[in-house]
Amino acid sequence: MNYVKSIRDLVGPTPLILVGAVVLVIKEGQILLEQRNEDQARFGLPGGLMEWEESTEETARRELFEETGLVAETLALLGVYSGKNYVTTLANGDVFQSVTLAYIASDTSGTLRVSDESVALTYVSLTDLPDNIVGSHLVMIQDYIARISS
Repeated sequence: MNYVKSIRDLVGPTPLILVGAVVLVIKEGQILLEQRNEDQARFGLPGGLMEWEESTEETARRELFEETGLVAETLALLGVYSGKNYVTTLANGDVFQSVTLAYIASDTSGTLRVSDESVALTYVSLTDLPDNIVGSHLVMIQDYIARISS
């Protein structure tokens, strides 16, 4: 089921508030970043929008697996992110405001693989992040770095 598509079919381009989840996969001082097909090759965190009857943890686990082939053995909540800085306008003109739950996964299994949604997956050092990270995801990564530094 594609919950967002079914809602869009009913309401058209009316702005929506949608819930989603992202996962910070941490491994030996590095974080997994994804370059998505539709995002001018900017780096971001694996994640996506919640489907009907999913919990946010289930969303995080499903999206992580779909986009990377990894299974999160444990998830810890980093934070909840929402507000005017989380409004997105898609290429087709649809607008939504996200309420995003960011989870930390430091224990994963599976084989890393690029999905059809992505150009590349790469681990980068938390001390040497690329410049072209999705702004909202950079805030989450900076919050994680602040947490482990204190």
